[in-house]
Amino acid sequence: MARIKLDKEKKLYLGNLDAKRDWGYAKDFVEGMWLMLQQDKPDDYLLATNEAHTAREFAEKTAEYLGFDLVWKGKGINEKGLDKKTGKTIIEIDPKYFRPPKVRFNELVKIMAKADYENESQK
Repeated sequence: MARIKLDKEKKLYLGNLDAKRDWGYAKDFVEGMWLMLQQDKPDDYLLATNEAHTAREFAEKTAEYLGFDLVWKGKGINEKGLDKKTGKTIIEIDPKYFRPPKVRFNELVKIMAKADYENESQK
């Protein structure tokens, strides 16, 4: 969006605005990885912020920070983010960024639990 603010681009193209992610700060995660490597023996760790936010929320906060007054119009693939001050469309949905998962959460848990069980039972 900085490029839009600076008139270097006209629009930002996104996929599923309602997809939730853990938008952790890379430096925090790198520090966590470094701390893992400092341990005397290997162990299991999970790095997370414990906060999930949608792509929509990320776009809204970014727009706010850069001085846009972002409003949403339309639904689904036709949804657009407009700057209320100028009326310009600054965010559009592009279907090429929609990638449905091949394995959903419950199936992922099943696959991982089965693999872990089989691995441990062979020891």
